[in-house]
Amino acid sequence: MSDYFEEMGWTPLRDGEAPNSFLHMARLLRDFGMWDELGLGERLPPPASKEAISNLKDIKFDGTCQQCTVCLKDFDAASSIKSMPCRHSFHNECITPWLKKTNSCPLCRYELPTDDEDYELYKKEKKRAVQREEDVKSLHNSMFS
Repeated sequence: MSDYFEEMGWTPLRDGEAPNSFLHMARLLRDFGMWDELGLGERLPPPASKEAISNLKDIKFDGTCQQCTVCLKDFDAASSIKSMPCRHSFHNECITPWLKKTNSCPLCRYELPTDDEDYELYKKEKKRAVQREEDVKSLHNSMFS
């Protein structure tokens, strides 16, 4: 079982180290919902990593996917088709510029990895908050049902 600091992804203060009061204020704002009120809770996604873009699968036209949902043109045998991990398919010349601006699929918003470490930490914290909320609900239901 992990301890509090491991669970939260933090490290305890070292001897003689003072706490960061600005960090405490930010956590206070977040915990009481003011972070979202101030519009600081949402971040725009950065571009997908170059590695993730280059690792997209090239597929051949087999008739199962009919049209690119970005440009709305039909696929043909000469088309260069890229398949996302979510199994949506697009023309290479349509999806590559899209992923250079944002890291998500234009249809389902499946997110590819990014090179932005802060955004990756933000996604991890957001996922952890959802998990903690589910754990609290589960604990509450097990105690009061």
